[in-house]
Amino acid sequence: MSTTTSIQWQLVSRPTGEPTVDNVARIEITLPELGVGEVRVRNTFFSVDPYMRGRMNGGRSYIAPFNLDETMQGAAIGEVIESQDAALPVGSLVQHQLGWRDLAQGSAAQFQPLPNVPGVSPSLFLSVLGITGITAWVGLTQIAHVTEGDIVFVSGAAGGVGTMVGQIARLLGASRVVGSAGTAEKVDLLTNKYGYDAAFNYRDGDLRGQLAKAAPGGIDVYFDNVGGEHLTAALGAFNDGGRAAICGAISLYNADSDIGVRNMSNIVTRGLTLKGFTMGSYFQFAPEFGEAMRGWLEDGKIVFDETISVGIDSAFDAFTGMMNGANVGKAIIRL
Repeated sequence: MSTTTSIQWQLVSRPTGEPTVDNVARIEITLPELGVGEVRVRNTFFSVDPYMRGRMNGGRSYIAPFNLDETMQGAAIGEVIESQDAALPVGSLVQHQLGWRDLAQGSAAQFQPLPNVPGVSPSLFLSVLGITGITAWVGLTQIAHVTEGDIVFVSGAAGGVGTMVGQIARLLGASRVVGSAGTAEKVDLLTNKYGYDAAFNYRDGDLRGQLAKAAPGGIDVYFDNVGGEHLTAALGAFNDGGRAAICGAISLYNADSDIGVRNMSNIVTRGLTLKGFTMGSYFQFAPEFGEAMRGWLEDGKIVFDETISVGIDSAFDAFTGMMNGANVGKAIIRL
């Protein structure tokens, strides 16, 4: 009987600062024969995301850390190639959390069937129709409660979530949307493709001054993907009653210590609301989000980019590149 091997990426040591190749290992695993109720899936796409850096640490967070010497996990799309469960026959398109490998195997309950949508790449279920899209929508509608006429500031605006936030904010009635990014090319994309009214390169410094120029009327909503100095600048720019959806803090993920945030007294004097969120508590809104996003896509009101890296061997470099801002839109591995 022939054997089937799977190429997988495992975490072998906890990083200090930025992860390196010494912290991971590319291995080959022989997969066992399928048991009753199990399926084998050939992954076609999987996601690399900032939250995965936190899972490389050993401390407490909102999601369990990766175990050492075990294969890392993350969102993936694939096709069932062998099945011992009638509910998921061979050929089924599925979504699951067994990324960082070319072949995934397990109980059929770990895999959720997806529709084949003509003209739509399955990768969009990892981005616009998936976690990045719903994260942007939830942050704006359920956390910051964006309203007609709001001025919205988005940090990390050229990433997978940020590119969605700016567009959704405008569709929900924001009067002005401004964003920060890390290169001049990304700044141009924000204003020329993604509908941002103004954008600036945070690497040019003086974040508070650049934000004041981009939003001379102050801001009402801040969608935070970066933390640190960006949050300080936003706290200084808020109008009375401002709201912040704190989604991420990528500027801190490789830091040895936290970076102090200033302008905290404005939370009191301007009556601000800052709320952090992770999607695990908000997936009940998935049907409402899906209906809205599918409609916007069909009407041509949403544009998107994907930064695609090809092949399982590209996965770790794609992850570290994403952590350093190499991607535009969602960072995805195509197998």
